[in-house]
Amino acid sequence: MPRLRLALAQSNPVLRDLEGNSRQVVDTVRQAAEQGADLVAFGEMAISGYPIEDLAMRPSFLAAAHERVELLAGELAAAGLGDIPVIVGHPDGPFEPRLLGTSNAPTAIAQNAASVLQGGRVVARYAKHHLPNYSVFDEYRIFIPGDELLILRLRGIDVALIICEDLWRDGGPVGRVLHADAGLLVVINGSPYERDKDEVRLPLVTRRAIETDTIVAYVNLVGGQDDLVFDGDSVVVDRDGGILARAPQFEPHLLLVDLEPEAATDAPLADDIRRVELTAGGPDGSPDAGTGGAPAGASGGEKPAIALDVAELPDDRQQIWNALVLALRDYVEKNRFPSVILGLSGGIDSAVCAAIAADAIGPERVFGVSMPSRYSSDHSRSDADDLAERIGLNFRTEAIADLVLPFETQLGLTDIAAENLQARARGVILMGLSNQEGHLVLTTGNKSELAVGYSTIYGDSVGGFAPLKDVPKLLVWELARWRNAFADERGETAPIPENSISKPPSAELRPDQTDQDSLPEYAELDAILEAYINGGASIAEIVDSGFDRGTVERITTLVDRAEWKRRQSAIGPKISRTAFGRDRRLPITYRPTSV
Repeated sequence: MPRLRLALAQSNPVLRDLEGNSRQVVDTVRQAAEQGADLVAFGEMAISGYPIEDLAMRPSFLAAAHERVELLAGELAAAGLGDIPVIVGHPDGPFEPRLLGTSNAPTAIAQNAASVLQGGRVVARYAKHHLPNYSVFDEYRIFIPGDELLILRLRGIDVALIICEDLWRDGGPVGRVLHADAGLLVVINGSPYERDKDEVRLPLVTRRAIETDTIVAYVNLVGGQDDLVFDGDSVVVDRDGGILARAPQFEPHLLLVDLEPEAATDAPLADDIRRVELTAGGPDGSPDAGTGGAPAGASGGEKPAIALDVAELPDDRQQIWNALVLALRDYVEKNRFPSVILGLSGGIDSAVCAAIAADAIGPERVFGVSMPSRYSSDHSRSDADDLAERIGLNFRTEAIADLVLPFETQLGLTDIAAENLQARARGVILMGLSNQEGHLVLTTGNKSELAVGYSTIYGDSVGGFAPLKDVPKLLVWELARWRNAFADERGETAPIPENSISKPPSAELRPDQTDQDSLPEYAELDAILEAYINGGASIAEIVDSGFDRGTVERITTLVDRAEWKRRQSAIGPKISRTAFGRDRRLPITYRPTSV
């Protein structure tokens, strides 16, 4: 039985950095070659970063990406790596609109493509067939679909190649893999992280392996891109769905595995399946030629076996924490911010944000500001102090009472207007320090507050990135407890003061204020929000599940009325099935109804 050493490159590209991403490819292929790889595969759009959104409509960008892939093939050959076939994802074009009459959008000029590089040139190309148009994806609008399955014959093995969504859809190219009698199916992906997504993703890979009777190799991107975070978690499963190799989550990784797929046959291929035969220097029509001078089917014969590489998934809370940390780190680093700044109130949200920031970029690059008002409690100040000392971040105090008083006096502001003024004074301080010192402002609001509009626009909602934007309040507490326990297990200082976790949450904009003056208990609130936002349930359905009608109507009304605030809020990492932003698009102007 022929053998193949496969390398899955779980890379973290920077969007539009075509040259930098190409250098990353060359460096990774070199590492794979040193370990005897016969085939290297990178993730979806690894050359350009993903998603490219409406850059797919820019001819100059598409032409540059196309040229960069051609140049990369030559660069690999010049580096002595030309014998190894390399699969890279990239946008391709520009094409004439409605290429082959299959375009979904009349103006689409790009394809979501994968190219096979060998012998200093592009020897084969595949275009994604199924273009997702749900959740955060908008590919149906901007790409032209492919219509042909690609088979690569390498070392006596037929390797089928598809892209991401093609695996998720029944029929289409994945349905042709069995008919092509391929021994290995390589799937390159840009699949964003969601909580519990592995409970769907891995069973899918397993099912496709069994259905197609092939080994399935699934390689995914890793890294943060605006409001998305890619978790990697690349995996290889055998024909029965058993895991052969698995990469860790949330970090770049080169996953190597020795495979023994079924040998290629000469079964006739349908018209919509194309086979390309690969050799040491590129395709020359000679079937089953090996790379590196080895005889066909003998790959790996003289190589020491690759050690088993099967990463274990961490605890669910650790996965979420790692996702938030990676999302923030990449947003800071890829946008070249030197540091971050945030308000430290002594409360749970700002404490968790500060801990995430310190884990992401180091405490020396985190700047916290305590901004007490005349209503701030002593424990708020001491808890902020305690947090700063535990984490080791930069800390300063800027009192707001003297800033607020002239506005209150001149404008005659009272009640809610005066409360909001305090929040806006804090926002002015943070933005002023950001402008002066170059920090990225982090806004610390959580998903529960954002859902019901429990924030002050241009006040505590100011900022460029919101780490907790998709994290409900109960989960914020859960993550805080987990992070402290994680530190305790390692003999480290727990970063979050216990008092910040245990005390009742409060905006402290008036005497003795707590969140529950305006909102239900968070256990009840989060359950209603989960049903209404993530579950899409109607008011009647939520009431029927056991909640008070008046409470449900009040909360759902707050959610609907707060849409205008959310449209102006900072982006933050998506970790749920329905995050605010691209996942959930609702009108601002509407007439209330009972459904």
